[in-house]
Amino acid sequence: MIYFDHNATTPLDERVLDAMLPFLKDFYGNPSALYRHGRLARSAIDTAREQLAALCGATAAQVIFTSGGTEANNMALTCLPDQAGLAISTVEHPSITESAQALSRLAHPLTLIGVDNQGLIQSEAIEQLCLKPPHLVSIMLANNETGVIQDIARYAESLKAASIQVHTDAVQALGKIPLSFKQLHVDFMSLSSHKIYGPKGCGALVVADISATKPLFFGGGQERGLRAGTENVAAIVGFGKAAELALTECSARNAHLLYLRHLLEQALCTVPSVTILAQTAERLPNTLMFCVAGVDGEMLLMRLDQKGVAVSSGSACASAGGKPSPVLLAMGLSEQQAKSALRISLGKSNTEAEILKFIDLLKGLLSPV
Repeated sequence: MIYFDHNATTPLDERVLDAMLPFLKDFYGNPSALYRHGRLARSAIDTAREQLAALCGATAAQVIFTSGGTEANNMALTCLPDQAGLAISTVEHPSITESAQALSRLAHPLTLIGVDNQGLIQSEAIEQLCLKPPHLVSIMLANNETGVIQDIARYAESLKAASIQVHTDAVQALGKIPLSFKQLHVDFMSLSSHKIYGPKGCGALVVADISATKPLFFGGGQERGLRAGTENVAAIVGFGKAAELALTECSARNAHLLYLRHLLEQALCTVPSVTILAQTAERLPNTLMFCVAGVDGEMLLMRLDQKGVAVSSGSACASAGGKPSPVLLAMGLSEQQAKSALRISLGKSNTEAEILKFIDLLKGLLSPV
């Protein structure tokens, strides 16, 4: 199989699995226990926290482990005081948009921040927010569908000057571009393990001020009282190891991915019915989304699957049901155009030969019978 859906999930790195296995088999102690097995588990969690902090430019004390990016996003948004205002962009992940909509039904005023046809937020939209400031603004750092990167540090500077708290969903950015929580000047940042060749079921919320954070769960003192429940030690260890590997290999991975993406773009530009989305915007080195005129994207996806190629028609969390992507609609595409879109998200093990084979298969599928 040619796997081109790494924004949905990545395969577990063998080195990550090796790091996890002892905590699945031998070191099974509860991290809250005071005896040796418990202390070993606690030490492993502390090490993972340091490894993740090093990758994302934070301190270990700022890292709160969660079950994934979705929980981290929900935790960030539910830090709102009663009836406080919230603003999110129109190109957020469903775990932000649906959480925000739920909060709006609980008397939290909700403002939507629009984007241009490249999927970028404009400075004027940020300036408008500052005139009637909400309590919290949530803007995704790198879009999971288009790969478009927002200038979060610049936005945050303006928003913080207006006493607005800022959250960024950096799930797709982690390990793919240089990332510094400190330099972004945000209050909250969400991360996920399985996007960087770590295990599923583990993520983190990075927080500037622990006292400004509220727990979603109650009944235990884990994660400084912010995430009750016995820790998933093996998954946390795996996340830490994946972060360590991403830190040391990021530059080489990105150079490889950017080369493959450029090769793919050049080839797609020779297909008359194809339009590459957000082509002039800064994007993740591994991500490319395109529309195919007059073609149903999900049907084309299934035909590629029959040929042994895995791609996506959008977010893996929102592509079911046949509805067009809200992200693409927010960028001004018609419903028909949005339904014709496919996303390719490359990974570190993809090859030039796979790109060339995919292009041949695609051209064959699009050729008139």
